[in-house]
Amino acid sequence: MHHALTKTATLCYPSCYMETILDAVVCPSKDQVSCDLEGEAAILNLKAGLYYGLDAVGASAWRLARKKLSIRQVRDALLEEYEVSPRVCEKDLIALLKELERHGLVEIS
Repeated sequence: MHHALTKTATLCYPSCYMETILDAVVCPSKDQVSCDLEGEAAILNLKAGLYYGLDAVGASAWRLARKKLSIRQVRDALLEEYEVSPRVCEKDLIALLKELERHGLVEIS
């Protein structure tokens, strides 16, 4: 699974949902291990035995998520690191995190 925050997201969320989800905390699942691969990330789901790869931008989001930050904090850090509009960053970050959650790699609470 390669994911770049610069891809156009097709997700559309109401503003009240966005505010709620931005305050949620994201943390890695206990059922995964990960490592840095020259700026990219490799994540192994231990239960499923499946490997996932993230490109450099996705790996940046992953490194931040490992710090157990709110999604808002992750978004703000990415905005400082990359030239991307806040709206695009937010939508793409949420899409990435939801995908990682669906594959059992992160927990969002």
